[in-house]
Amino acid sequence: MGGGRNLRAILKSFCTCGRFKRENVPGDSGGLGSMSPQGVQLQIQDRHVVIGNGILQVTVSNPGGIVTGIQYNGLDNVLEIQNEEINRGYWDVVWNALDGKAGIFEVIQATTFKVIMETEEQVEVSFSRLWDPSLQGKLAPINIDKRFILLRGCSGVYTYAIYEHLGSMEWPAFSLGETRIAFKLRKDKFQYMAVADNRRRFMPLPDDRLPGRGQPLAYPEAVLLVNPVEPAFKGEVDDKYQYSCENRDLSVHGWISMDPPVGFWQITASNEFRSGGPLKQNLSSHVGPTCLAVFLSAHYAGDPLVPKFDKGEPWKKVFGPVFIYLNSVMNGDDPFTLWDDAKQQTMFEVQSWPYNFPASEDFPSSDQREIKLRLISAEEMKLIEAFITAPPRYIDSNYIPAKGAYVGLAPPGDVGSWQTECKDYQFWTKADEDGYFSINNIRAGDYNLYAWVPGFVGDYRYDVSLTITPGCEIDTGDLVYEPPRNGPTLWEIGIPDRSAAEFYVPDPNPKYMNKLFLNHPDRKKDDNTYQGTTWQIKFKLDNVSQTGAYKLRVALASATLAELQVRVNDPNRNRPLFSSGLIGRDNSIARHGIHGLYWLYNVDIPSALLVHGDNSIYLTQPRSAGPFQGIMYDYLRLEAPDTLN
Repeated sequence: MGGGRNLRAILKSFCTCGRFKRENVPGDSGGLGSMSPQGVQLQIQDRHVVIGNGILQVTVSNPGGIVTGIQYNGLDNVLEIQNEEINRGYWDVVWNALDGKAGIFEVIQATTFKVIMETEEQVEVSFSRLWDPSLQGKLAPINIDKRFILLRGCSGVYTYAIYEHLGSMEWPAFSLGETRIAFKLRKDKFQYMAVADNRRRFMPLPDDRLPGRGQPLAYPEAVLLVNPVEPAFKGEVDDKYQYSCENRDLSVHGWISMDPPVGFWQITASNEFRSGGPLKQNLSSHVGPTCLAVFLSAHYAGDPLVPKFDKGEPWKKVFGPVFIYLNSVMNGDDPFTLWDDAKQQTMFEVQSWPYNFPASEDFPSSDQREIKLRLISAEEMKLIEAFITAPPRYIDSNYIPAKGAYVGLAPPGDVGSWQTECKDYQFWTKADEDGYFSINNIRAGDYNLYAWVPGFVGDYRYDVSLTITPGCEIDTGDLVYEPPRNGPTLWEIGIPDRSAAEFYVPDPNPKYMNKLFLNHPDRKKDDNTYQGTTWQIKFKLDNVSQTGAYKLRVALASATLAELQVRVNDPNRNRPLFSSGLIGRDNSIARHGIHGLYWLYNVDIPSALLVHGDNSIYLTQPRSAGPFQGIMYDYLRLEAPDTLN
């Protein structure tokens, strides 16, 4: 029922190549909002710092570093003026002292203001907070330096932050569950949200989530709108997790005001400072109206993606810069074109990475990222070639380009460890139609090279750690990856792409849905309890080989407090042939995700358990304490024993 396939990736060479230098000239941001050549001006007041360039004006609390106002296109403030100043535009963290108590949410209030650069071309300001032992248990034990940058002719403001845990035994152990920057926009103006081309709409108001208008559901984030201000939303469910995105797609999102026609967008030009790799899912924009840049979170992954720091463990990381972009159109023009302009601006920002204007020495410029990895025989192609192939005893042995392969550099670790790496930097790219790719603008450091190819199970890791330094050249030699394969395929279900997208999901209860989304499984019994589930796979064998074990490969796209049990031809057997044990805390079911973390299990099935003719494999998830326990399947395959060796 299908020939066996295998994968061999030959990575010929790679380097950084090509980069777009940003020139700080009038109108350089290229967007609809760029219209003034005025130089950048800085005003330092008792309680605020004001930066303007004739296009927009940004007001930040002094010395707290909270963005209290953004003036643009006739709006005195695009941020919610009904909120207290501390609840308009802020960096925050969720941290834990590793004492078993719940995480502590902290809006980062700086204590020191400093001007880093002040010219007509650029102003960069710093709002910092130092930690010392007297603050133990009160504030996250990290030094934090928040930066804001405004350029001449630029229709937006850049922000980044430097976090540091010093290598001194006075600095306690802790975990950092989340950090982000949040902007709360005016609810009377910004009512249309865009996260992707197929996920944009007019949104409910925050008032619709209040008692009397909204009914909380199983998770506090999910609210049934029973009496919304706008009747068209009645009967829908609002949940911020409905608008999460994978890192690879989370480059721009935001809001549009129709009167005046103004767009507010959060643009992330690089994912190097985000944790968990390209498939990690993060929050974006949601009812508030709220616009987020999430740098680190456990969403869709759980505790494995929460960095934990030992006492005295040195650590420093730069989050950002991200770009807060504002644009506008003339009255009478279509406000929806602001989304298209924001996407064009995003392309410009990506081409401009790494930015050459941040003044911190902790953000390396492009000339500090000149890296070359090559083969002696590669004639300095400065590319990686990736191919897939299979042993000739199964299918044709010709090489095929690894179309769409994901290849990345991440800190040294086990195979597949990149998906739970959360302390340092990662650099990912995607192969083209011919399997060629390059990785640009790498920070100096030690890395492993990782890869995976949609359509094939498993992960690749180049076992030799690569030490990257400016100007270095590294000869890797040919790199070969062969995914798990014991014998020819008897049957397969699904597509190995780390997603459960092609598996059946029942229609939602019409009482609980967002009109944009129709994906929510339900395993509830009539007596309001829950039950485990068993899936049965029926198949026929014309003969049963006695030369070795059959191999069942099960790739999971998600698991939440779940267990996978495998039984063969006897669903009532007390002891399963295989059990994963309790696995997963990614909460993807509750958060409307189609995947969380990736799991791959390889199960030996003794030939004595199989019979000539009809056979069944039973897959059971027995845990049933609540509605959100469960697993999502990515791909299943049964292989016959290899009789050709």
